[in-house]
Amino acid sequence: MRFGLCCIFLQEEIPFRTTTAKALSALPRREQLEKLSTLCTGNAGNLLLALQTVSRLKIGAFRILSGLFPRMTHPEVGYTVDELPQAPEIVDFLGRAKTFAKEHDIRLSFHPDQFIVLSSPTPAVVASAIRELDAQAEVAEAVGADVITLHAGGVYGSKEQALVRFCEVYGDLPERVRTRLALENDDISYTVRDLLPACYKTGIPLVYDVHHHRCNGDGLSIEEATYLSGETWLPSKREQYCHISSPRAGWGGADPKPHADYIDPADFPEEWLGRSMTLDVEAKAKELAVLRLMRDLKL
Repeated sequence: MRFGLCCIFLQEEIPFRTTTAKALSALPRREQLEKLSTLCTGNAGNLLLALQTVSRLKIGAFRILSGLFPRMTHPEVGYTVDELPQAPEIVDFLGRAKTFAKEHDIRLSFHPDQFIVLSSPTPAVVASAIRELDAQAEVAEAVGADVITLHAGGVYGSKEQALVRFCEVYGDLPERVRTRLALENDDISYTVRDLLPACYKTGIPLVYDVHHHRCNGDGLSIEEATYLSGETWLPSKREQYCHISSPRAGWGGADPKPHADYIDPADFPEEWLGRSMTLDVEAKAKELAVLRLMRDLKL
């Protein structure tokens, strides 16, 4: 089993910096690009440092921060890497990150923000989502990330119609997006059972989040959901991807959805023991939570 760290560190000093469109808008274009170039160069360098760190910690996967290159697709202050003064240095860092990840068998992924929705009935929302996904896929291609995990989005009055729209849009996505995109069951709307037909129709794999499944069940057992979602990864010959977290206030609390600092070992499904998969640990204590779970499971 390959354990994954999500985006940032708690104890290790590896910052990823960002900025706002408002702050950039106050600057002339040349100064915007200079500021963005500095941020992107620093973040690209720290991505390489992050991979070196997870390798040292014996963590086998890393989810790259969606905002690695801040405001890249913003309609007013957006940019391409080629426009940045330090573009060669940025490209070099990304290439070194790709090489390091490959040499040390670190699986890389992205998980775009919730506002990235392909099933929306509003064309402008979908167009914006496609631009963002393509930008993330461009970076994913540069660093060798093979998964971009996405939620199905809102219900908009009909899950069935929303998923029909999703499938239609999926077929027209750029190839570098389509070959990396995966769907994830969520804790409010879309269950594993809801998403499987869309996965079968499109060939898109399903990332199984066991915490979401426990919050938003569908009659499938954990064993059944694990197996069925695992089958969707077979055509692409990629390792199954799953997520785990524990409820911050416990399962008896008012709301089990928010994530705890650490994973309660009792929340780790025994059905997963001995199974080959990549498992992102979604916990507030970040690398400390990953390391503790690995120790608790003696893996």
